[in-house]
Amino acid sequence: MTHALEKWLAAYLAQALRPAPQAPENRPLTILLAVADHFEPLGGTTDEEQASARLAAWETGLPRLVEGLADARGHAPRHDFFYPLEEYRPELLDRLAALKQQGLGEVEVHLHHQGESSAQLEDMLASYADLLYQRHGLLHHGPDGGICYGFIHGNWALDNALPDGRWCGVNDEISILARTGCFADFTLPAAPSPAQTKTINSIYYATDDPQRPRSHEGGVPARVGMPPAGDLLLIQGVLALNWRRRKHGLLPSLENSELGWHRPPTPERMRLWLRYAPRVIGADNICFIKLHCHGAPEKHHHALLGPPMRDFFESLLKRYNDGKRYRLLFLSTWEMAQAVHALEAGEELD
Repeated sequence: MTHALEKWLAAYLAQALRPAPQAPENRPLTILLAVADHFEPLGGTTDEEQASARLAAWETGLPRLVEGLADARGHAPRHDFFYPLEEYRPELLDRLAALKQQGLGEVEVHLHHQGESSAQLEDMLASYADLLYQRHGLLHHGPDGGICYGFIHGNWALDNALPDGRWCGVNDEISILARTGCFADFTLPAAPSPAQTKTINSIYYATDDPQRPRSHEGGVPARVGMPPAGDLLLIQGVLALNWRRRKHGLLPSLENSELGWHRPPTPERMRLWLRYAPRVIGADNICFIKLHCHGAPEKHHHALLGPPMRDFFESLLKRYNDGKRYRLLFLSTWEMAQAVHALEAGEELD
């Protein structure tokens, strides 16, 4: 078991030895929860009918899953579909746009790529964002009025992060994402992939070195009262070791915020997510829990659309939404990024 531990174990141990951040006594701990789906309906198949059926399972199952559930704002859980550029099918995007219109989640940008030049990659991303906005009514406007999008890199290889340079090859990808309107990256954590960074459990800004890979290895943490201090905002999910769930009765299992048939959501995992959830420095009463999944394959549908996920949401609302000790908010990834900026500006989260 390596799990790319050489890259992140030191940072994890440092966090594990520190006391968990505590919310002020007179304020509830606010939990912001978002789910980012690396949604690839054509993944592992060339069968268009199978891809359509995979989406149909979400069209039917997602409204049923969240029916009657409401957070502190009265909002149901959200599920964001990061749809791959290379799998673009207009009819599938139209159907995902209909789910967005029902308030069930956003559609953002996912990309697997290799072999393009920087200029080609920039054109691909800008054109795709424009297509999603103009053709399908998706995405958002940024502060400058331009189209903006959330991003997840396929194969975890953000900014040419893999040692062999596969599945990216572009060292200035951070700059390209910033120029084409990326409001935040949600790729990490990547472990057990060697694309994992040494920075974990963080919300921070990476500044690009266009001559070198892995410019997001570290950066400037988001902080209350401080404006953005880099090229690209990164919002990570929790990465930790789960000593209560061991392999062979000895080795701790990897906790990387992934959901699926092999890693269903549980109250035990929620406690670990709360312990290591990223925070904006200076706002210890607000934790950001970003989960991820690959929701298209049939093997994950029961865990993500059936009783395991429904029971998990119900347990969250019962345990973490009393309005006194805890306040639970289901967010889209777009809303999560806006929450970061609100805290940076010294604003209260309503």
